Amino acid sequence: MTSNRYRAGTVRETLQIFSKKILQRAPYMRRTKPKRRIYTGKAPGDWRRHQLDYILVKHRFRNSVKDVKTLPGADIDSDHNLLVAKFRTRLKKIIGFRKRRPRWDLEKLYAQRQSVQETLEEKLGAIEGESGNAEAQWNNIKEYMLDTISDLVGKFEKIARKPWVTQEMMNKMEERRKWKNVNNEEGRRKYRRLRNELKRATDRAKKEYLEKICNEIIEFQRTRRYDLMYMKTKELGWKENHGIQNVGIDDS
Repeated sequence: MTSNRYRAGTVRETLQIFSKKILQRAPYMRRTKPKRRIYTGKAPGDWRRHQLDYILVKHRFRNSVKDVKTLPGADIDSDHNLLVAKFRTRLKKIIGFRKRRPRWDLEKLYAQRQSVQETLEEKLGAIEGESGNAEAQWNNIKEYMLDTISDLVGKFEKIARKPWVTQEMMNKMEERRKWKNVNNEEGRRKYRRLRNELKRATDRAKKEYLEKICNEIIEFQRTRRYDLMYMKTKELGWKENHGIQNVGIDDS
């Protein structure tokens, strides 16, 4: 973009030549920075230098402009110096929602291996004589295997990291995770509702758990069972902070 008669370091009222639409689309202007090649055009005879050229940048990428300068030696068909800008931007990484693979309870599968084997042999024997392409047969086998394992074994239940988190809370966390990447009004509304419900439930459960542990510690202290008192204190998971320790250095 080129303006009319700018002196280096000054802003004239001729910026009003921009229409409102242009300013709304590109409201952020960058020009050459001071103390180094700030002029973009010279008058005949080099008796006056002007800062005529500007670069319009969207407001979204205003922080991406690292430097703006001119290249006086550039071979271009113009009486102005070439104005270049250095950009450094980081585009947003779009993370798509990927369906998690089911984790089956292997311990239960080992315990129920006989019944699982018999059920699979019965189901696969029923389709042994059926004709069809390989893909259709494989889909049937996979469907029978998944149905059998789902009925007799079941999925591996996630173990909570915190003792006050219940299975109901974890199920609600899984439901909240499903709505996290649904980018519409309904998805955002349900995600906020589940988030608020989970926060209230976890805060209440944590408070009740800590009160229960503290009451037990007080009871052990009253009965002078200090061994049980210290063991119960370690269940809280508090880490000891020894602070900064000064170590002396012997003169050699």
